[in-house]
Amino acid sequence: MPEKYLGESIKKLGFGLMRLPMIGDEVDIEQTKKMVDAFMEKGFTYFDTAYVYIGGKSEKALGEAVVSRYPRDSFQCASKLPIWDLKDTADMERIFQESLDRAGLTYYDFYLLHALGKESAEKSDNLGAWDFLKKLKAEGKVKHIGFSFHDSAEVLEDILTKHPEAEFVQLQINYADWDSENVQSRKCYEIARKHGKSIIIMEPVKGGALATMTPEVQSLFKAVNAEASIASWAVRFAASLEGLVTVLSGMSDTAQMEDNLSFMADFTPLTQAEQETVQKAVDVLNSLPTVPCTSCKYCVDGCPQKINIPGALSSLNQLILYGDVERAKGQYKHAIGEGGKASDCIECGACQSHCPQHLEIINHLKVVTSKLEA
Repeated sequence: MPEKYLGESIKKLGFGLMRLPMIGDEVDIEQTKKMVDAFMEKGFTYFDTAYVYIGGKSEKALGEAVVSRYPRDSFQCASKLPIWDLKDTADMERIFQESLDRAGLTYYDFYLLHALGKESAEKSDNLGAWDFLKKLKAEGKVKHIGFSFHDSAEVLEDILTKHPEAEFVQLQINYADWDSENVQSRKCYEIARKHGKSIIIMEPVKGGALATMTPEVQSLFKAVNAEASIASWAVRFAASLEGLVTVLSGMSDTAQMEDNLSFMADFTPLTQAEQETVQKAVDVLNSLPTVPCTSCKYCVDGCPQKINIPGALSSLNQLILYGDVERAKGQYKHAIGEGGKASDCIECGACQSHCPQHLEIINHLKVVTSKLEA
């Protein structure tokens, strides 16, 4: 019986190969193989990688753990073309061939333009990237073409109107971002479905943030199902949507794989009561006292210490929302980069005089110092 839509027959848990288990700087290939075997044994078949993941080691791990060990018709795999690195068609040819060679493949089932937004979509058009993807498909080197996306619903509408040849869209969807005006998960999902596109979901657990959560949110979920992991609510929320190819989970160890398989092997969509519990969790998140920074960056230009103030405040908000200290500290370290730390603030007040939200930035930076630099 033919599929009603692209990917209908694919089971709704995909293995994202971006956060594989590591031993130092190298992929723990033996643990990865065990994870792949458990995944395939339960009937799951979709693997997602990209040219840039783990500096190219992800595609090689796909080759070693999957391609060389299983019949080619027993799985689907996807990779992505990094638009930001492209200069011309020759670059596209070279990168695509390298992606094939790393994985030991002759074709990819799904091939994507990576992380399109307004500017990268324009660059794709100028470079003829869509023509390149159509050529690969005509040659049998890819079966289906699409793109991953990070921007507004308005931009997505524009891309899909210009490029009806896109067969699917990969979107960031999770319950925390569903009604977010920043990520616009719901709006983007609805635009893609309006255009008749299949959806691949990425970041269903928001980079792991929705696997931890605050004690209040954890209590909400545990009161309904004491045995279910906190992460399972996020994955099942995503997988309950219609028109999906699959939901990607970036599993980093065998424990995460086993947890996902425990509730996705015989997946059941969230019930109405469970949906209401998720909404209660979202209400709790929305009620938490986060810093109402809009990341306008007016505060940054006048800062003599060159502190990335919006990045620091965003990291603090992640801690408030999800209670994961190590993740928030990691985000903070990345945010400040080569600039000043929150503790470098000299309390000159230049930031506060430029803030349209009239935030008490100096006091907020003191909290960042105590929570994320300790």
